[in-house]
Amino acid sequence: MTLSAEDNLRLNVLLAQELFAVRIDESKMCVFALTAKGEAKVPLNAIGKDEPYIKEVKALFSTHVMGSPGGYPVYLKRWTRMGQARDESLAQLLLLGESEAVVAAVHAVGLTDELAARAWWAMPTAENARRMLEKQAVVEGETGKVLAEFLLEFLPFEEEQSDMIESVRLVLQPGLISQQEKEKLWAKTKTKKSFYVGFLHATPNDLPVSIEAHNDHDNVKISLRPLMDKKNKYALLLEKILSEKGQAFIKTSEDALKKPGNQDVVILLLDAISKYFKTIVPEQYTEDDIEMIGSEAKSSCCAENDELNKVVMALDGIVNDAQKYLCAMTVLSCLSVKLVNPIFSRSDAIGTVMRKKIKPVTDPIVEQLQILRY
Repeated sequence: MTLSAEDNLRLNVLLAQELFAVRIDESKMCVFALTAKGEAKVPLNAIGKDEPYIKEVKALFSTHVMGSPGGYPVYLKRWTRMGQARDESLAQLLLLGESEAVVAAVHAVGLTDELAARAWWAMPTAENARRMLEKQAVVEGETGKVLAEFLLEFLPFEEEQSDMIESVRLVLQPGLISQQEKEKLWAKTKTKKSFYVGFLHATPNDLPVSIEAHNDHDNVKISLRPLMDKKNKYALLLEKILSEKGQAFIKTSEDALKKPGNQDVVILLLDAISKYFKTIVPEQYTEDDIEMIGSEAKSSCCAENDELNKVVMALDGIVNDAQKYLCAMTVLSCLSVKLVNPIFSRSDAIGTVMRKKIKPVTDPIVEQLQILRY
C-alpha cells in the first residue's frame, strides 16, 4: 500500500520542518506534530483500510528519522522500559509517532527537561508522568511542576493503590507543589489511607501533622548530646524518634497500619518504616519471622555492642529501661516484604480478609511502634 498523493506531499512538507515530537491519532486518522513554529496538524486521507495505511505513515517517519522503514522495534518493550534507550537517540524516538518509542524515551535515565516536555505533549498519561518525575532533571525543570499538577488532578481516578502511593510520593518532591497543596493532599488521607504511605516515603521527616515530642525527649537529647556529636547512630536515631517529627512518623505509621487496602500497600508501608530505621539494621537477622526478629533484637540489645551500650549507659537513671526503645527500633529496622511473603503467596485477599490474615505480622509491629510513642 502507498500513501495518497495529497498525504505524501503534506507529510513531506511537514518533515522538512524542524520537528520536536510527532503524535498519530489512529482513531481520528490525523498526524499532529510539535514544530519550531508551534503545533501542526495533517488529516489523513486513507487509501484502503486504516490500519495498513497508518503503518505506511509510520514507515515514512521512520525512514526520515532513522533511515529505515521498520519503525520502532516494539518487541524491545521490556528492555526500553528498564531505561536502556541511548541518551543520544531520545529526541529521535519522539519523532516516530510510535507510543512505545515515547515510553522508551520517558524511561530513559538521560531524559532532560526539554525532552520531557516534548514527550508529555506526545503522550500525556499518568504512568509517563510518574516515570518522568523519577528524573531529577525533570523535577528541577519547568516540566516537573506540570506533571505534578496533572498527577494531583488525576489522583481521584487512579484505580491501583500502588499507583496512588507512587503519585503522592513523587509530587511531594521538593519544589513541585505548594505547602497549601501538600496540606490538601494530607487532608485526603482521612478517606484515602494509602496516601499515608506516599507521605512516609517522600517526607518522613516533615509530615504535615502536629504531634508533641515524647515525654522523654528533652532528657534524652541532653543526655545523648556527647554521643550524638560523635555520630553514634543509636543516639542520633533515638533522639530523632522521640522528637516531634519522629513522633509524627510513628503516629502516621500506626494510622497507615490500621486499614491497608491491599498487598501493595502493606509491602510499601513495611519498606517505608524499615528505611526510616535503616541506620541501625543488624548485619544478620531472620528476615521472614517477626517473632524471631523480636527475640534477636532483645539479644542484640543485651550483647556486646559498643555503640548501643554507650547509649544505655548514658541514659541509666534518666530513662526507665532505655533498652526497650533500642530494641523496638531494631525490630522496625528489620521489616520487609519477606515477612508477609508466606501469607501473600497463599492468598490474594484484600481489605478486611487480608488484614485479618496478616495480624500475626502487623500486631507485633504496632506493639513496637507504641513502645516508641508512650
